Amino acid sequence: MNSDLKQLLEKQQYRIVGNHSAVKICHWTKESIRERGFCYKQKFYGINSHRCLQMTPTVAWCNQSCVYCWRPIEKTIGVNMDDVEIDEPADIINGCIEAQRALLMGFKGREGINMKLFEEAMEPNQAAISLAGEPTLYPKLPGLIEEFHKRNFTTFLVTNGTNPEMLEKIPEPTNLYISVDSPVKADYLKIDRPMVKGTWEKLNKSLELLKSFKCRTVVRLTLMRDSLKNPEKFGKYIEKYAPDFIEAKAYMHVGFSKDRLEHEQMPTHEEIMQFAGEIENNTGYTLIDSKQESRVALLKLE
Repeated sequence: MNSDLKQLLEKQQYRIVGNHSAVKICHWTKESIRERGFCYKQKFYGINSHRCLQMTPTVAWCNQSCVYCWRPIEKTIGVNMDDVEIDEPADIINGCIEAQRALLMGFKGREGINMKLFEEAMEPNQAAISLAGEPTLYPKLPGLIEEFHKRNFTTFLVTNGTNPEMLEKIPEPTNLYISVDSPVKADYLKIDRPMVKGTWEKLNKSLELLKSFKCRTVVRLTLMRDSLKNPEKFGKYIEKYAPDFIEAKAYMHVGFSKDRLEHEQMPTHEEIMQFAGEIENNTGYTLIDSKQESRVALLKLE
C-alpha cells in the first residue's frame, strides 16, 4: 500500500493492519459508549454495538466500483490479491483489536462516556467483516472466520456476491450478507460498475448458495432514490433465493459518494418503508422492524 493511500485512509480514521487489512471505529460504537443509541444490527439481531469490531481484510481491494460507495474506491489497488503478501488470520485479528483499543483510548475520561460500556468495548466480541473492499478476495477468509469463532466472536460477513467459489469454502458466519443493488442486469452494471467480467452471473450463483447455509442469510438492498421504482421486481427476484431476511436500506450521502451522487439520491425513511411495504405485499416476506436513524427496514421470510 502506497504512503498516499495510507495517509488518506488514516485521515479518515482507518488504522491499517499488516499488509492489507484495516479497522475503524463505527459511528454506533461511539454512540453506544456515550449511551446515545445503537446500531440497527443490535436492534435486529441482538449483537452489542459497543463491542463490535468493524474491520476488513481487503481495505483497498475490490472488483466493483459501486457508484454509491462511501469509501475512496477511486484508490482501489486491485481486483484480486495475487501480488500481495498475505497475512495470517490470527495476526490480522490481533492487529485489529490492538488498533481498535488504541482508537478507543481517546474516549476514556471524556464527559458522557459510560465507563462500564467503554471497558466492555475494549474486549470486542462481534466482527463486522465489511469495512471496505471485498472480503471474499482475501484467500484465507475461511481461516479468518474460524479464528474469530475460536475467540467466541459472532461474525457478520458482507459480500458483493461475486466470488461464489469462496462462499463454498467458508465456515458459516453468524450472518451472511449478500448485497443486491438491482434485479436487472443492465441496471446492476450501471450501479455496481464491475471491473471484471461475469460478475452478474457470479452474483446469481452466490444467491443460489444461500439455501445451503444454516446461519442467518440476509440480502441487503442499498437503495438510491432512482432504485425505488420497481419494488415488486426486486421482491420477486430475491424471493426465489429465499434468504431469511431482506434489509432495505437507504443510500446515505456521506463520504466519497458525495463526489459521485447528488444529495437528492438519498431516500427518506418514509420512502424506504413504502418500498419495503410493497415487497411485503408482493412476496412471502413480512415487514418486522425498522430503524429510522439508519433509514433501514427489515423483512423476514415467513
